[in-house]
Amino acid sequence: MKASRPRLRDRAGTTALLLAVVLALSACSTTADAPAVTASESPTESHAPVEAVDLAAGEQDAPVEVSVSGDDGVGVTFREITLAPGASTGVHCHYGQLVAVVSEGTLTHYADIYPSGVHVYKAGDSIIEGVGYRHEGRNEGDENVVLWVTYIIPEGKPLAETDLSHCDA
Repeated sequence: MKASRPRLRDRAGTTALLLAVVLALSACSTTADAPAVTASESPTESHAPVEAVDLAAGEQDAPVEVSVSGDDGVGVTFREITLAPGASTGVHCHYGQLVAVVSEGTLTHYADIYPSGVHVYKAGDSIIEGVGYRHEGRNEGDENVVLWVTYIIPEGKPLAETDLSHCDA
């Protein structure tokens, strides 16, 4: 599944705008409590709060080793993927590695790397996908499956390869 670039830019632009508004409103509401920061101060000299929000978390029982090489460098993409009930990623492989978390729903993952050829991942599970092997993710449930995926792929290669001649057998 490939999201169109304009949609990603629109979402990123909207997110950036919302973040700017929230920060501006936050600064207005705490002006009396926070010390003034002048333009000559560096960001490390400021005492403004930093907030981090965990969007999804998963656990892996085995050690994780990520190693991807590319002649032109390596790209990192973070993507939210939603599979509607009955939807499938289609059979594909990757040139690099993926680290993902199932944020919502249940993903049925078909691949020869599993003893039975299938593994079911539920919300809160993490998924590690390696280089080259053919696999398919399906939503066989009644609710959306939401995946938060970090792709670590050689620069210039697609995030997913659907030409199976480029995949391992």
